[in-house]
Amino acid sequence: MIEMIVTYTCGRCESANIVRNGHDYKGSQKYHCKDCGRYGTLQAQSGYAPTIREQVKRAVLERVSWRGIERLWGIFRHTLAAWIESWVEQLPPLEATLVEAQLGDVLELDEAWSFVLKKSNQRWVWVALCRRTRQIVAYFIGDRSETRCLHLWRRIPLAYKRCASFSDFWAAYQHIFAQDRHQSVGKDSGQTNHIERWFNTLRQCLARFVRKTLSFSKSDVAHERVFHLFVHHYNLSCIS
Repeated sequence: MIEMIVTYTCGRCESANIVRNGHDYKGSQKYHCKDCGRYGTLQAQSGYAPTIREQVKRAVLERVSWRGIERLWGIFRHTLAAWIESWVEQLPPLEATLVEAQLGDVLELDEAWSFVLKKSNQRWVWVALCRRTRQIVAYFIGDRSETRCLHLWRRIPLAYKRCASFSDFWAAYQHIFAQDRHQSVGKDSGQTNHIERWFNTLRQCLARFVRKTLSFSKSDVAHERVFHLFVHHYNLSCIS
């Protein structure tokens, strides 16, 4: 029989004068240092591997709910929320993901319904898509008022503001976008087919934007962060 004696020391002062102090939520032994007063965990996990984080990011963008990720990888939802926040903070501005605009480019404009926490809290996703590149030029999440349409217009890069644009007959577009370059058309015209198709892609990849779903957002912050992460990933995939 082989016996091994392991001696643990304080992670701050390296003193061996430590005592047990219960367990954390993962069952790991906690300790209290009598010399420096530090509370810590013995053999604490160093974190998740980068490959796991990348797999989780792909799962977030492939319609897997946060609870589903928690069941599959054992990652607490608050940890996942912190990961998504860090991923979004590291992203460049949306304009940096766009291909350079060209003469003759056309924008397709539309808005999609979604909600936060309950269906009475409606959140409309205003989107401008470049027909040539299929990239999302700008977006804004809010209500369906003319003010939110103005926010969308302000987010469109200057090079794309000179483009011709098409939308449905929602009055806000006619009031905000220049009349000499904008035209309101019906769905049967085919001028907004690409943006309508993109919203279908969005709903296939993010369950929180499906009309009838149990995977809804609990807060506006999470709602926009996940959408922001998806748009950046989509724009970059259009280039590669």
